[in-house]
Formats: sequence, C-alpha cells, structure tokens
Amino acid sequence: MKKIVPFKKDIEFDSNIAEISSISLEHTLKLKEENLVSGEFIISGTYKMTEASVNVDSFEYKLPFDISIDKKYDTKNIDVDINDFYYEVINNEILSISIEVVLDGLEEKPEEEEEIRMTEEKIETLEDREEVEKEEDTKTVSTVEENSEEVNREEDNTVKSIFEGLDENERYAVYKVHIVTENDTTESIVSEYGVTRDDLEAYNDLSDLKIGDKLIIPSHED
Repeated sequence: MKKIVPFKKDIEFDSNIAEISSISLEHTLKLKEENLVSGEFIISGTYKMTEASVNVDSFEYKLPFDISIDKKYDTKNIDVDINDFYYEVINNEILSISIEVVLDGLEEKPEEEEEIRMTEEKIETLEDREEVEKEEDTKTVSTVEENSEEVNREEDNTVKSIFEGLDENERYAVYKVHIVTENDTTESIVSEYGVTRDDLEAYNDLSDLKIGDKLIIPSHED
C-alpha cells in the first residue's frame, strides 16, 4: 500500500525576495518507536534582494516534521521518500514550501478473531409428576468475533508518516532545484551535478525542456 503525505509551510523573510537563486531540501527523519517518526526538513539556498543585484544572500530554515502511523498498520517494511518538492515566492516576502512524502510498503494487520465457547447446558424441568418430561434445552454460544479498535490519530502541529530504511545514524537525502537557462542541455546539467540521466528522469520529464523549467536534482549523503 502506498500513500502520499503532503506538507506545506510558508516562510516569511525579513528582507525582499526578488529571485531564488538556488534551493535545496534535506530531511532527517528517524524511527523512534514502532509507529512514530520524528525529524525535520532543512530548507537552504541563496536569493537576490533585487533583480539587478549581482550579490546573493543565503538562507536556512529548519521545519519540524513528526509522523504518527495508525497502529492497525504493520511498519516493518515501510519505505519513505520524497515524491515531490516545489516552492513559490509570494509578494516578494514569503517563500511557500510544498513537499510530498511518499509512504510505500504499508500493510494492514489482520483482524484478530477470538472464539468463545461455552459448554452445553442441559436444563431439566419437572413441573408435575403427571406432566411429560420436557426435552433437554441446549444452548451453545460460539464464535464471537472481536474486532481490533483503531487508535485515533493525534495531531500536535504534525504531519503523519514512517521512515524505515535509515541506519541508526542519521542519513540525509538532498534534493536541489535547477532552473533551466538558455544554454542548458540535458548533458550539461548531468555533468554539472554529477548525476546520471536516469537520476534526472526519475524525478523530471526531460522530453521537452524549456527555459525557466525547474528540475529536481537528487543526491544522497550517507
């Protein structure tokens, strides 16, 4: 079972944002309990305060991200990754971040059934010596199903998800955004970031690149 978990955050800058020159996403999510993951996204990059400026300023923001999974799911085979990451600048002062986290490998636990069996009970009644003896009355109670109770999902300024596949030490997944310029080609972008064409195609549509297109450049740091 696969699920997409959206995360959105508006980051207000202290200065004017004319252009985002570069931006990257890092996340450090760690499984702390069977159904709880806690960590944060780290958004960093550079920007220009005016379009005519030749200088760039850097920024970095850490966004808490907690994930709680319903106990009806088995999390031992869960795989978590970034499905999509995009941003926009609002009114030259707010950087709006949108991240889609994909949860793959979720499995529902089977419902537990419990059978309760009671022994047959025979009741003999003699009302009168002249009355005919009544037949034994047998009652059998069997097969009572008990359904597991679903635990309500709690929210405390959190978004829900699981991150398995991490070592005990933290591991970072880094995604950079490249804005296509006039002289860019697929080969030049691959060479610039040290990735393969397959890496790019896993996150982007390379069939019709245009100036201004935003490409997600994946890389991993263990």
